[in-house]
Amino acid sequence: MTEQRIVQASRTVNAPATEIFEFIADPALQPTWDGNDNLAEAPTDQRITGVGQQFVMHLTNGQSRTNHVVEFEEGRLIAWNPAPTGEQPRGHLFRWELIPFDERTTEVKHTYDWSQLTDTSRFERARSYTVEALMNSVNRLSLKVEK
Repeated sequence: MTEQRIVQASRTVNAPATEIFEFIADPALQPTWDGNDNLAEAPTDQRITGVGQQFVMHLTNGQSRTNHVVEFEEGRLIAWNPAPTGEQPRGHLFRWELIPFDERTTEVKHTYDWSQLTDTSRFERARSYTVEALMNSVNRLSLKVEK
């Protein structure tokens, strides 16, 4: 059996896409809803506005990651390749897609794609990003934005 290397979780959230997007596009807010409990904090003033940007996250284990933004559409889509700070990305990707149903309801899709990951030392950690793990982040994010 082939190992699944693209994992996705999604749900409908009762909030406008623009409000949800602000929580994803501002790295300083991400630790407040991270469902994997591995983000400690991020410096402020890193609001993502386009492809090619980088933002830094400090992890609960004391390490830091520089995330390289590779997909972006304001209010709808952000994707990044993480890398240990000072190193190049290793081939995995986190993506958030927002699909508005109307002004107050949005489908939130969270994807972890490690199909291009070549660093075998990261495989065990990559396998921990299950549908349930991704859904934890989606659910915690929804608690921040739903009224």
